[in-house]
Amino acid sequence: MGKYKRNFSLHAKLAVVSLATLLVACGQQPPAADGMGGMHPASVEVLTMKAQTVPFAIELPATLSGSKEVEIRARVAGILESRNFEEGDKVEQGQSLFTLDLKPFEVEVARTQADLLAAKARLESARRDVKRLTPLRKQNSVSQQDLDNAISAEEIAMADVKAAEARLQDARLNLEYAKVESPVTGIAGREQVSEGTYVPGPDVLLTQITQLDPIRIRFGLSEREQLGMRKDVESGKLTLPKEGHWQTRIKLQDGSFYEHIGEVNFRDVRINTMTGTSELQAIVPNPDFKLRPGQFVRVVLEGASRDNTFVVPQRAVLDSGTGKYVYLFAKGEQGNIAQPAPVEVGEWVRLETPQGIENGWVIHKGLKSGDQVIVEGMAHIFFPGMPVVLAGQSSSSAQ
Repeated sequence: MGKYKRNFSLHAKLAVVSLATLLVACGQQPPAADGMGGMHPASVEVLTMKAQTVPFAIELPATLSGSKEVEIRARVAGILESRNFEEGDKVEQGQSLFTLDLKPFEVEVARTQADLLAAKARLESARRDVKRLTPLRKQNSVSQQDLDNAISAEEIAMADVKAAEARLQDARLNLEYAKVESPVTGIAGREQVSEGTYVPGPDVLLTQITQLDPIRIRFGLSEREQLGMRKDVESGKLTLPKEGHWQTRIKLQDGSFYEHIGEVNFRDVRINTMTGTSELQAIVPNPDFKLRPGQFVRVVLEGASRDNTFVVPQRAVLDSGTGKYVYLFAKGEQGNIAQPAPVEVGEWVRLETPQGIENGWVIHKGLKSGDQVIVEGMAHIFFPGMPVVLAGQSSSSAQ
């Protein structure tokens, strides 16, 4: 506080000397130095401090990436017959991207269907044998061995049917795999293999699909910021979103905000040793594909609140060169004066005032409930301790 008083005293002396010099040059008498009795009080407006709860937000640089980056590969081998999409266009989930030569797979489906029919016919024959021999055995017309052999043949035929059904299902799957469908909705990349090429299977990359809805935001939160928030939470000055689910807004390069709001869904417990930050991730809806992977944006984290804090309009906070301060509307020996008060400021918040919505400073230290902070008329305060009067009042009524 002593440093501020010395600086303000020096500013006051310089202001008095400059004012006296100006008045003498104009042929007027300078004001008396003892209390500035000849100087008109500055007309000011004030804001009475009252502890309140205000939103707390963090703005950080971020990059965008697709929520899924899918490599498209053929699950079966064959000749690539056609490409069924345009590079860079949107493709739908389930859409066929490539088609292999389907004839060998269709032939395999037909063959396994025939095998299944033959297996079912053998099963029916075995069942008839069992049905015929069972009453004969009761009459001792056939041996037990004959009946047991018939029952075993039926069981083997049942197993053959199940095996044939499995081979048919496998053949049908291979036929579907030969159509190489997209597993997600997104933007197709460039084709890596041209028509007519033999594809040996999943070892060959055909193209890539990037899912853009939703889109993923990745950003880092510094260890210093995390420690500061943790201390404020422990002291009761800050309330964070439940389970760390911050609401996220995207600020674009032109300063405008993207219309959809997302939510933080991942926070890495590790601190990056190179950057001193831990990585966070949020998912944001992107139905119109306006956001693209690799885009640099700023992310605004919302959903927390500052509790029991003071906020003053940004214009009311001045800088002395050694720190921030505000002018208080205070009682002096001969009336109301502008008394400087050093303050420790925090982040900006949106503040509702009679003039509308404007930026305000969160004040961590230096103010208390009931303080009257001067928010208008600071330009007419030439030195600390200068007489002031509320706007609309005369100097005589303010005494």
